[in-house]
Amino acid sequence: MISQKNQIGLCYGQELILDIHNCDSSLFNRADLGKFVKRLCDLIEMEREEIYFWDYDDAVKHTLPAHLKGTSVVQFIRTSNIVMHALDDLNKVFLNIFSCKEFDSEIASQFASGWLKGDIYKRTIIMRE
Repeated sequence: MISQKNQIGLCYGQELILDIHNCDSSLFNRADLGKFVKRLCDLIEMEREEIYFWDYDDAVKHTLPAHLKGTSVVQFIRTSNIVMHALDDLNKVFLNIFSCKEFDSEIASQFASGWLKGDIYKRTIIMRE
């Protein structure tokens, strides 16, 4: 819980870090990832701001190593950001949700793995002090 006090003072936010493997890479496009982020924000009650995408064009994409082929998304939210990297050839997603507003990390985790049709390989929660 974000409002808990520690020895230093208040906790200023939480970050959920997910590594999701065995995803359905057919969802790794701007339209589907945009829908994913919108629904995630609605579910965890975050107010969306600007969204940005980055991916290589097809002429360059085929020359890249697998760990660089994919789409990155940065969704700014009123209380911080959501950053996602979806790797086409590896069927993996790396997702970070950071917010100074409390959110349910379990709900976010289950939604992400379900939507992306993947398995949570690693889940880390960091409380920012």
